[in-house]
Amino acid sequence: MPFSFDVLKKDSETSARLGRIVTSHGIIHTPVFMPVGTQGTVKAMRPDEIAKCGAEILLGNTYHLYLRPGHESIAKLGGLHKFMNWPGPILTDSGGFQVYSLSSLRKIGPDGVMFQSHIDGSRHFLSPRKAVEIQEALGSDIMMCLDECTPYPATFQQTLDSLNLTVKWARLSLEARTNSGQALFGIIQGGSYPELRRQAVEEMIPLDFDGYALGGVSVGEPKEMMYAVAREISPLLPFAKPRYLMGVGTPDDLVYAVSCGIDMFDCVIPTRCARHGLLFTNSEKIVIKNARWREDHRPLDETCDCYTCSNYSRAYLRHLYVAGEILALILNSIHNIRHYMRLMENIRSAIRENRFAEFRNNYLNK
Repeated sequence: MPFSFDVLKKDSETSARLGRIVTSHGIIHTPVFMPVGTQGTVKAMRPDEIAKCGAEILLGNTYHLYLRPGHESIAKLGGLHKFMNWPGPILTDSGGFQVYSLSSLRKIGPDGVMFQSHIDGSRHFLSPRKAVEIQEALGSDIMMCLDECTPYPATFQQTLDSLNLTVKWARLSLEARTNSGQALFGIIQGGSYPELRRQAVEEMIPLDFDGYALGGVSVGEPKEMMYAVAREISPLLPFAKPRYLMGVGTPDDLVYAVSCGIDMFDCVIPTRCARHGLLFTNSEKIVIKNARWREDHRPLDETCDCYTCSNYSRAYLRHLYVAGEILALILNSIHNIRHYMRLMENIRSAIRENRFAEFRNNYLNK
């Protein structure tokens, strides 16, 4: 089934959109949050548990899967969906952000990036063509172009040079694609400079990607700057194509960015926070190791329908975490992922019922 996207409803007071993405592995209802499965797994969770939490699409990490076990091995074993036993859609990043984060181990050139593996120090060259080749072998439903993620802060000239390289690599990525059944998204860079973000839009839209992502955010810039990028650039992107804000974020970030017209999100926050004992509820954030929960018989969140909240008390979850039990990581992760999925379900309901502006204001004020 070919990739497609439809906007089903537009909120009357904000830029929020209700949409549907169709892929060969299933339908994705937007706005959507994608749990991050870095190495072919969402940490501490089975695929069936993720599905029960309401997740419709996962994100896989091209860089890590290329290095271990290798995209060719995964292809021989039936592709990433079969390899990790996830039947639903998968989006894979290009590896660009991971290479960016390993600044001491890589060298960027006009044709790609030479980098050292963080695992064994071996040297590898990642080009736009290679990034597409890897993702096609993985069999992901949505692929991302290789881009250069601009650091913060960066000078105007540094950002312009980075943007020009990203646009060049985007063209090469399109030329490299051999499987039209896998969608390919372009990435809008430009750092903290609005004029460069607009230039990126002007140069990328004619390339006619299947969707567009806003990259280079959540890299250390003030939160308001990230919000400004979403607010000012999202409306410039094609209305009839999905818009993806990469690497974002907190629940507040999601609600605000949806109001700007963003359709897709991913972030490690819910699972990473879960493993470190920080749990999200509708009323507060709970640091589960705190002694105040030692004899608290209540569930984490009395409004939550997840497996954790339906079966366990705060006291038990604190006991597991303080005792260093693996079950603590599992139950915490189930809850945080379900919290994010419920948030997205509530967002979609609010858009559908034309009350999203009220929902956003109440949520952010709370």
